[in-house]
Amino acid sequence: MCEALLSRGGYETIFAVSRQRDLSISQASTTPRSEGATSTLQTLVCDLTDEASLRSVAARVEAAGPLTLCLCAIGKLSDADSDLTPERSLQSQSQAAFETLFHTNAILPALIAKHMIPLMPRTERAVFAALSARVGSISDNRLGGWHAYRASKAALNMLIRNYAIEQARRAAEFIAVGLHPGTVDTALSLPFQRNVPKGKLFTPHHAATCLLDVVEGLRPDDSGKVFDWQGKEIPA
Repeated sequence: MCEALLSRGGYETIFAVSRQRDLSISQASTTPRSEGATSTLQTLVCDLTDEASLRSVAARVEAAGPLTLCLCAIGKLSDADSDLTPERSLQSQSQAAFETLFHTNAILPALIAKHMIPLMPRTERAVFAALSARVGSISDNRLGGWHAYRASKAALNMLIRNYAIEQARRAAEFIAVGLHPGTVDTALSLPFQRNVPKGKLFTPHHAATCLLDVVEGLRPDDSGKVFDWQGKEIPA
């Protein structure tokens, strides 16, 4: 998504925040769509489990000027090292799975919002967007299962709705949304790609481009909702 933002231009500074020090983003390979729109890329390391680290990142971002777009792209579905895998039945539920997935998929995005949304302008358009998932929709749930993951994404969607309501009282142009990227060819989806229909496994570049198109088209009355990569609203 950082590379896609760089190729579009239009942002003075882009902060790429990761827990990894060897974050690889190709700035040289991206060409802005219009002249004079070149962005400066800064990579920052942040341990989201340590709120002091997040405060430090927020201070760096604040020093660069008003924050007009915050993309929260963290998430967890499974973990082979800890035998974490989506549940097929209620008997497969575990406290550890719920704690792990709620922490990554709901609590950490909430802390990011806590420190980043206050940096956004009150009189200009600003967007807080977090990667959600279609399976977090309660009314769209037809298959069941995946209890901890579904519940954690539903919790994230509720938080997004909360932020939309709260910020609407302070900033009329503020937008908070969840984004469903589809099934993307990353480590998160790798154990489950066998059942993905042909043509429905997206490259990270394709998914990022689609999601940024959605973000660019958002209006204030879209705030609090969840949209897929096509810009279609996903019901709560």
